[in-house]
Amino acid sequence: AHEVITLASIVKAETSNLGEAPRIARLYLNRLRIGMPLQSDPTALFGRRKSSGRVYLNDIQSETPYNTYTFKGLPPGPINFPESTYVDAVLQAEKHRYLYMCAEPGGTGKHRFATNLGEHEQNRTAYIRWLNNQARK
Repeated sequence: AHEVITLASIVKAETSNLGEAPRIARLYLNRLRIGMPLQSDPTALFGRRKSSGRVYLNDIQSETPYNTYTFKGLPPGPINFPESTYVDAVLQAEKHRYLYMCAEPGGTGKHRFATNLGEHEQNRTAYIRWLNNQARK
């Protein structure tokens, strides 16, 4: 139960789009199954006591036990208080093979998903380009 709540808290931090929650939950379950680090930006920010904002290299390199870039597996506990809808998303996770996600350009609150690093890098490049354009406005 502790693991489900912890993962649900990560899913909640990743999206407010409840339609995506079961997809994001499975992405993290896929990573856990193969021993891949979760690499969740919200966990890195939580460990640095930052609530949101752009994630920088020093955030993902921090040595806090909540940083899922630095440490494999789930963090020691939840990073927020997930509602039952996020717990349900973990317990009824969508079936797929995605291992990567990146925020969708345009500030939609949605994500683009990928099964391999090449696809993910394309998604990441598009998002960073959008972010940088926003900074110039």
